[in-house]
Amino acid sequence: MNLNALDLNLVRVLDALLREKSVTRAGEQIGLSQPAVSAALNRLRHTLNDQLFVRRGNDMVPTPRAESLAEPVRAALREIERAFQPATDFDPARLERTFTFMGADFFSMLLMPPFAARIATVAPGVSFRFLDSAIGDVSKLLQEDRIDLALERPLEVAEWVSSVALFGSPFAVIAAKDNAALGRAGIAEGEEVPIDLFCALPHALRSIDGSMSGFTDDALGRTGRARRVTLALPHFQAVALAVASGPYLAAVPTQFAVQAAKSLPIGIYRAPISIPSPAVRMYWHARRDDEPPHRWIREQILDEVGKLGFKDWDDTASAHPAI
Repeated sequence: MNLNALDLNLVRVLDALLREKSVTRAGEQIGLSQPAVSAALNRLRHTLNDQLFVRRGNDMVPTPRAESLAEPVRAALREIERAFQPATDFDPARLERTFTFMGADFFSMLLMPPFAARIATVAPGVSFRFLDSAIGDVSKLLQEDRIDLALERPLEVAEWVSSVALFGSPFAVIAAKDNAALGRAGIAEGEEVPIDLFCALPHALRSIDGSMSGFTDDALGRTGRARRVTLALPHFQAVALAVASGPYLAAVPTQFAVQAAKSLPIGIYRAPISIPSPAVRMYWHARRDDEPPHRWIREQILDEVGKLGFKDWDDTASAHPAI
């Protein structure tokens, strides 16, 4: 095609339409009137010889051709923005930006309160949003710029997603301090729950998709055993509350178990089997690799994780006499 027929404003309009799926909302995003967006769309259709968007109800649905352009167009605009950014040193104190993270309530409870307080002292113009893991696919959310970072277990992601390991997340078993079955068996806090008792008692499980199995069940299955999962909940805190007030056992990350036991009547025990520890990672779009504010916030997260001691836990509960 003749690139002289395609100006940057048309590319901006296409990107906004792909994001918003609405002529009106796209215009609001880039500061153009509805007629101006419609005129730009007509020029794009003529230039690319494709409808690009077809109306379905109140939304504009992209054609396959438009969908194929979404990521290249977005990446091209990012590179243009980066090329024309003023060559000044990055100063967190002058940064005005909202970062959107995604992950389990493990992070919103343990990491975000001290992290947000710390950032507020050096970058008061920075705000944070934290979205639950259940919101959707990490690669898609990063591609659409709906999140800046994901803090998640190992995931299969697109090749353009960058990541770094944060820490290992070994499992501990939690139960109510007055759990009758453990009391009758004479199992004290910090001790191993016998395999037969572990499998016989009801279990609560953190599950974002409603499934009734997880890492623990996989590990048990390899030994020919199975447990009874009778309660699946979408958040770790909900699991801890259920355990504190009911007959359940639960296998949860050790870091979370220790924190939950500070405020709930929960005892921490060792599992009777070896449960592989998922290496929690931080994920982001590779186009952000060298963006100063994004690189800075990633560095701050890594530093905060270190300060919280998350990296100090290894794969053996026996290394931690407190549990």
